[in-house]
Parts: sequence; C-alpha cells; structure tokens
Amino acid sequence: MPIVHSPGTRVAVSLGVDFDAHTVWEGSFGFSSPSYLSRGEFCAEVATPRLLDLFRKNDIRTTWCTPTHTMETFPGSIEKILHQGHEIAAHGCRHEKIGPLEEEEERSLLDQQMELHTRYVGRKPRGYRSPSWDFSPNTLSLLEEFGFDWDSSLMGRDFEVYRPRPMHKSESGPHVFGEPSSIIEIPVSWCLDDFPALEYVSRVNPGLASTDVTYQRWKDHFDFAYDEVPNAVLALTVHPQTIGRASNFMMFRRLIDYMRSKDGVAFMTLSEICDTWKD
Repeated sequence: MPIVHSPGTRVAVSLGVDFDAHTVWEGSFGFSSPSYLSRGEFCAEVATPRLLDLFRKNDIRTTWCTPTHTMETFPGSIEKILHQGHEIAAHGCRHEKIGPLEEEEERSLLDQQMELHTRYVGRKPRGYRSPSWDFSPNTLSLLEEFGFDWDSSLMGRDFEVYRPRPMHKSESGPHVFGEPSSIIEIPVSWCLDDFPALEYVSRVNPGLASTDVTYQRWKDHFDFAYDEVPNAVLALTVHPQTIGRASNFMMFRRLIDYMRSKDGVAFMTLSEICDTWKD
C-alpha cells in the first residue's frame, strides 16, 4: 500500500480549514460589498477562535489553507493558529481563479505566495490547495518546480492518497496520462466540503442545508473509510465563516466526538499524512 499508518491506526482524518476570510467573496464571486466582506470578518474574528478552541480541547492539529491576502489582513489570527501548533499551507493570493491563467501569470502568483508565506509564517509552505480546487494545465508542473511536497485539490481517489499524473487531452482519440508526479495528492471532494451545503450565496448557491443531512453524509463517508478501506485517509474541508455558525458548529463538534469514539482514528495535518507515504 502507498500509505502506511502507524500501528493501530485505521483512518487518518484531516480537518482541513480553508481560511479564506474576505478573499472567497472577492476572488471567487467578485463580491466586494461591506455585507459580504463582513462575513469574512466573522471568519477571522469570531469563527477562527471558536475553531481553535474546539481543536485545542480535542488535542487536534489541523492544516489551515490560507490565501496570502488573509495573512496580510489578519496577521493576529495567523499568530494564534501557529501558536497552537497548526500548519498553514498555500491557498493562492486572493482566491484567484486558477484555470484560465497563463503559465507565467500562475508562476508569478506562486512567487508572491512563497515570499509572503515566508514573511508571515516564517518558512515556505510544504503543501498547496488551489482556490476552488481548480487547476490549469500547468499547475502540477509548477508545484513540482516550486518544490511542494503535497497538493490537496484533486479528486482522482476518495480515501487513498496517490501521485497525480499530467494528462494529455485529445479531441480525436483517448486522453493519455504521463508519468506520476513527485507531488503527493491528498484527495478532496465537494461531498466533504461545508461550503456548498451550508453557505448561502444569493443567486449562486442556495446553501442552508439541514445539518442533520450534512452530518449523516460526512459520517457515512467516515464509516465507509473506517470499515472498507485499508490505511484510509479522510480529508474534510471546512471554512470558518461557514462551519463557525452556531448550528453548523454544533454539528461539526458532534462529528468530531463520534470519530474520536472509534479506535484507530488519528487526526493529522496534511503534511503528516504526506509523510506516511511509502513508495
């Protein structure tokens, strides 16, 4: 198996936090009104301390995928996250749309991320999560060029870490895969993301789904991984401004309690999961 957990571990769980704050509204949706940006303020000022307290009480270390604009705007939050031993990974500059970028534009943005990440975190990031989980045809090779160890943006597996391959698309024949990357891919899924189900965006995303339905969906994924997949990895993605709202937060806390009740569950950062890879 490519992933080898420590003895006694059946499932490695990542509670990945996308600390987008203002950037998801401006970068993904083009919304910049004070109303939308106040939700980003809630993300940093209210929900982030709420999540940090929950993780501290449960002795859980997490990975916060953070745009550099969030680091510049809320540096005090970054200090608190680091002080509690959490990891901070790259997540774009302003939650920009990656897919349409030309290679040099994307390389320039990665240059900025490396410089600002080092300034605010004190070291270069080991991992990357693309804004909105989008890739350009050049993203994978650029991540290799910049020396990243892992990515967590793709969906080629569900509970298994893998090495992604570049794909050469053809209009008249089969698509052809290249050689496996040096990057370790820790896969994600929209099923395991709080934003589509729970975050209301006028005329874009209805959100506001039942927290009971969301809880059951996430629990079913966990149970399947626990019962059916050897050396499984479960990567959840939450956004403070979404999961930090009271009813969502209570559901999330209930899920953590359930997962902690099972033997052989290890809560790990994405870099810790990456480090369990054995070729």
